[in-house]
Amino acid sequence: MLNSFYAKLSALFLVLIVGLGVLLATFGVRAARQYADEVEQKLNRTLAEEMVPRFEPYLRDSIDTAAIEATIQDMTGINRRIEIYLLERDGDLKASFAVPDTELEQRRVDLGPVHRFMEGDDLPILGDDPMAVGTKRPFSAAHIEIMGRTGCYLYVILGSEQYASVASMVGESYILQTALWGLGLIVLIAAGVGLLLFRRLTQRLRGMQAVVADFEQGDFERRVEVASRDEIGRLGECFNRMADNLEDTMEELRQADRMRRELVANVSHDLRSPIASIQGYLETVSMKDGTLEPEERQRYITTALQNAKRLNTLVSELFELSKLETKQVDPTIEPFPIAELVQDVVMQYEPRAEEQGIDVQAELPEHHARVEADIGLVERVLSNLIDNAIHYTPDGGEVRVRLDNERDEVCVEVSDTGPGIPEDDLPHIFERFYRVDKSRDRDKGGAGLGLAIAKTILELHEQTLEVESTVGKGTTFRFRLPVERVGETV
Repeated sequence: MLNSFYAKLSALFLVLIVGLGVLLATFGVRAARQYADEVEQKLNRTLAEEMVPRFEPYLRDSIDTAAIEATIQDMTGINRRIEIYLLERDGDLKASFAVPDTELEQRRVDLGPVHRFMEGDDLPILGDDPMAVGTKRPFSAAHIEIMGRTGCYLYVILGSEQYASVASMVGESYILQTALWGLGLIVLIAAGVGLLLFRRLTQRLRGMQAVVADFEQGDFERRVEVASRDEIGRLGECFNRMADNLEDTMEELRQADRMRRELVANVSHDLRSPIASIQGYLETVSMKDGTLEPEERQRYITTALQNAKRLNTLVSELFELSKLETKQVDPTIEPFPIAELVQDVVMQYEPRAEEQGIDVQAELPEHHARVEADIGLVERVLSNLIDNAIHYTPDGGEVRVRLDNERDEVCVEVSDTGPGIPEDDLPHIFERFYRVDKSRDRDKGGAGLGLAIAKTILELHEQTLEVESTVGKGTTFRFRLPVERVGETV
């Protein structure tokens, strides 16, 4: 409990609120005492001046102590809280008429406060109390002549030593006690309300802690209920977004792990087949060397060479796809005429298409636009799409590469009249090693990397590869490239 955030926050709040209450009480009592001193001094400001005519007749030749004490006794019968002192010009005590049988603790009074009092400075002004060293009290003062010496002072302490306890009894006054009780009640109410608010605040944090703990234990569906837009509410939103991102990342990792296992299985199969074929034919040639006819020997070697080329192509495509997916390839964006590139790539595939009885043509617009892209990578995309179209188009079919000028882009379409792709297979055709016709062997159907490479290249250009297909009619692949921005440097 002591280690909880609520306990620490509550303890800090209680220390602050109690400390504030003590400070307010201290300043309140101090202000009350200063106010009492101010009232006392203002009410008796002219007291010393009024006493001077009554004392001077007893100070002409000598100090008539008995007469002065009798006069003081008459006066203190009315105001018993005063102490009377006669001061020299320098502040030394000439005579004292204070509490009887009480010893003075100092024989000199600082005249600075006396001068300020007589000059009319703002009250209260506190002066030295000869009865207590270091104690300051309100006073009244006036000039008086003592045995022919002018410039002396009649110094009257208001609130004498015997009545010092009266000032301390201010704390026992009804008004002050009521004020202090009221202050204490306010402090208690504020502390109670604060503790309730802190408990409600930390209750939300405890709820969030429970959600985080459940998430840590594997309950990835748990989310924080956000009921406000304050800092705690935004913290809950941040956690929910983080949890969503983590869940998405975990799903991506699971898919990546599944693809890795499929990749290992597919690569193992695709590598094992040509390697086994090469090994078999070479072993046959080695074992029957000298007994094989030249034509048969050449057929074995040719088949082994074809498998070696196939193996080399597969490995090269795997390395190419790996570099593209890990973004090790940085496209060099530059403007170039897309129509010329399409014509060049189509011409490269014309001999192969003629051998299979396939008509491959480029359909170009009248205005040949220039696009901004990596010309080498775009050529690779076109080659893969045309090669794929020729692969799956039967004899007598057609393959068309068409360009359409759109507003700020050029649309490139590669269409064939092949068997088409079933709707269930469309979402998977861009996966590595995925083949629509599972019955075809790897020689005829390819390795299944061409479309994955084309799609990844276009993603590097921030473009997408779209596909439309109708079973029995053919397939169309489509992508777009931005038109050259005139006047801007690429």
